[in-house]
Amino acid sequence: MVPDFTGYVTRYGIKCSDGRTILAHAFKENNGQQIPLVWQHQHNDPSNILGHLTLEHRDDGVYAQGFFNDTDQGKQAKALVKHKDINALSIYANQ
Repeated sequence: MVPDFTGYVTRYGIKCSDGRTILAHAFKENNGQQIPLVWQHQHNDPSNILGHLTLEHRDDGVYAQGFFNDTDQGKQAKALVKHKDINALSIYANQ
């Protein structure tokens, strides 16, 4: 399956906008894992699920392949990414 987009979800050793710094290899055990792609970290409503990500551990961070689903929300998000209205991704690192 060809991804709809690819990119880093986090880089190690860089202070994030929430003030956290993700340490090197923090997500190494998640290599190859599939996780939900959700809007603005909102896990409390299934309609916020836009698709999924497949994670890839790299020495400098976590890279992902993103796949949008066929819901109205997934289609809208895909169009926003295609037209570069959205150009950033964040991983939910709460522990």
